Amino acid sequence: MFDLQDKVATSVSGVIEPTLQAAETARSARRPTSDLSAYDAYLRAFAMYSTSHRQLREALALLEEAIRRDPQYGPALGFAGLCCMHLASDASAPDREAIRLKGIEFGRRAVEVGDEDSGVLADAAMTLAVFGEDIDAMMLLVDRALTLNPGYARGWHVSGFLRLWAGQTDLAIEHAALALRLSPRAQAESSSFLIGAALFFSRRFEEAIPRLRVAIEETPAFLTPYRFLAACYAHAGLLDEARTTIGRLRALTPEVMVNYPLPFRDPQHRELYFSGLRLAMSETT
Repeated sequence: MFDLQDKVATSVSGVIEPTLQAAETARSARRPTSDLSAYDAYLRAFAMYSTSHRQLREALALLEEAIRRDPQYGPALGFAGLCCMHLASDASAPDREAIRLKGIEFGRRAVEVGDEDSGVLADAAMTLAVFGEDIDAMMLLVDRALTLNPGYARGWHVSGFLRLWAGQTDLAIEHAALALRLSPRAQAESSSFLIGAALFFSRRFEEAIPRLRVAIEETPAFLTPYRFLAACYAHAGLLDEARTTIGRLRALTPEVMVNYPLPFRDPQHRELYFSGLRLAMSETT
């Protein structure tokens, strides 16, 4: 009976948390900008981030305003780090290195003030892992977040990405699936990519392809799934499909081979990824 109660509580918290956040975000978006508090600035930034990654700089500016109002505001620090993480992946950004350093600072400050906040710890772990901090330490950080809140769907989602980057593909798929069970709507989009990438690194190419295709359909402006799908097609021997995918990617960016450090720690995984991309590109020349 007690075990059943725990399972019910975990499931309910996983459903309620993203619903409450969405309601608060919608409420904040209707407030005049001149009346924003640090909390409202954070929520408005969250609304921008959720609507379009094209507004990341505006979202970061709001978060920096929230942090100026309250330098100890953990959620704003953690989320500011995430914004920097995404901005630093833009090949055309002239200030990529400055953004990277700013993201590391936000992430470290978030860890300092967010010791009991599962959301802050998860955001900081993801940001710092992407920017090259020790992956084992970051996995411990997200594990602490999940100890604080076992029903935190986004925490399991972040944990899935950290396991992917650490080379633990089976755990990445398991944690992504758990995040989806807890919060299907909130975690659906990037979970397709996470599971697809984990299947790719496991050399389960035929299973990875539909996941990666869904990831592209869900977020057409997100470039990384195109690269993984092209590499996946190439390794599966589907070279016409690889060529077509590279063509779609080139229509969005001139940068097919990324020129910034990737978060994947396993050298075999990196080689699988880059060799697939090289093979796909060789078919388009």
